[in-house]
Amino acid sequence: MHIVVRVRVRTVRAPGADMREHVDRRGWRRHVLWGWLLALLFAGLVAPAASAPPSFVARCELEGVVDTGSGAYLADCVKRAEDGGATALLVRLDTPGGSLEATRAVVRAFLGSRVPVLVWVGPSGARAGSAGVFISLASNVSAMAPGTNIGAAHPVGLRGEDVEERGGEQLARKVENDTVAFAEGIARQRGRNPEWAAAAVRDSASVPADRAVELRVVELVAPTEAAFLDAVEGRRVEVAGGDTVTLATRDAHVVSLTPGLSQQVVHALAQPSIIYLLFLVAVLGLVAELSHPGAVAPGLIGGVALVLALMASATLPVRSGALVLMLVGVGLIIAELFVTSGLLGAAGTGLLILGGVFLVDRFEPGWFVEPSFRLSWGVMLPTALLFAGSAAFIAYRSAQTRKLPQRGGDVGLVGEAGTALGPVTPSGGEVFVHGERWRAVSFTPIREGAQVVVRAVEGLTLTVAESMP
Repeated sequence: MHIVVRVRVRTVRAPGADMREHVDRRGWRRHVLWGWLLALLFAGLVAPAASAPPSFVARCELEGVVDTGSGAYLADCVKRAEDGGATALLVRLDTPGGSLEATRAVVRAFLGSRVPVLVWVGPSGARAGSAGVFISLASNVSAMAPGTNIGAAHPVGLRGEDVEERGGEQLARKVENDTVAFAEGIARQRGRNPEWAAAAVRDSASVPADRAVELRVVELVAPTEAAFLDAVEGRRVEVAGGDTVTLATRDAHVVSLTPGLSQQVVHALAQPSIIYLLFLVAVLGLVAELSHPGAVAPGLIGGVALVLALMASATLPVRSGALVLMLVGVGLIIAELFVTSGLLGAAGTGLLILGGVFLVDRFEPGWFVEPSFRLSWGVMLPTALLFAGSAAFIAYRSAQTRKLPQRGGDVGLVGEAGTALGPVTPSGGEVFVHGERWRAVSFTPIREGAQVVVRAVEGLTLTVAESMP
């Protein structure tokens, strides 16, 4: 018989051991929890800094007249800078002025911008003339390169006439007062000198860069765009909505904003010389097509140039009478192709030159531009003379062509030589003339194989005679 003895061993723990083990586990969990919290906090601080895009400054430039195309481009630059999150918008300015309507659109965009607008008049030799004064005043911060000037915003005709001389005293006062109020309102909103802004309109005041800083017209003199961006670093400006923004432009990446195709085309066409040249190209193309019917290419080029010229004339304040003079000149030159007397062509060329002189000479109250903006004689005379010479050459060649003997048709066969294919008598025969077989008659008998010459053509019968050796 087997006896199984079961022994149960019980471990006796010292008093307080369970409590210490529980405390150790809670401490370990607390350390792990704090570690995770610190890791998440560190990741939250580092991740935004790593993913934050670098600051950039949007850049656009206005060179030339302020027209519908360039005005739309500057207003579009403001919107693109806001949508892209730019630190600021830098505008390089060099303009003689332009359309007041387009200028007002630019000013509205600048004053309503949520992105600080920085205007730099440069490089040296540039100017912010006439309507350009309003654009510069509307910026948050403005600077000028050495050797630049700003001012002369008095409304004038495109040849420099005073408004009172062209439109009367009442119109002059109305236009002037409206423009003064416009300039003063912009200057006060941007904290600049409203007295000088009024003087720029009333007295055509114009000042260089250093004097503009003294008069609080602009804030800085900066030789380059980079120097301008460095100088405004940390400056606080107020944008639309009353928000204050601290500029961070030093070492910022500059992104150039290019105009759209339609804006480029409209701006390129808004030049007096371009309008004049387009009219001349249109005339030359139409003249060439009329003198050589069926050539197609000259007529197509002339038609396109004429359409572009009419489109361009809508962007500038041109004289309607000047366009009429140019069109009459075109008609006289075309008539010269049929008359070839020389007088009509000379008169037409003279009217083209006269129309060019008065092309952009009409006073327009909504147009503020320096007197230097006009069709210069240096462009008009050489092109007009070149055109006159080309038209005279075409007329001369056309006259020569009309004097040549006719080579086609019945009349063209008279005088052509051929060969008798058989005996030719007054009753009939056959000859080979001009690569073809013809029925022929002759007043005197002609032997086979003899050389003949055509004397007359009656229907499909030739009258020939034997050619003498």
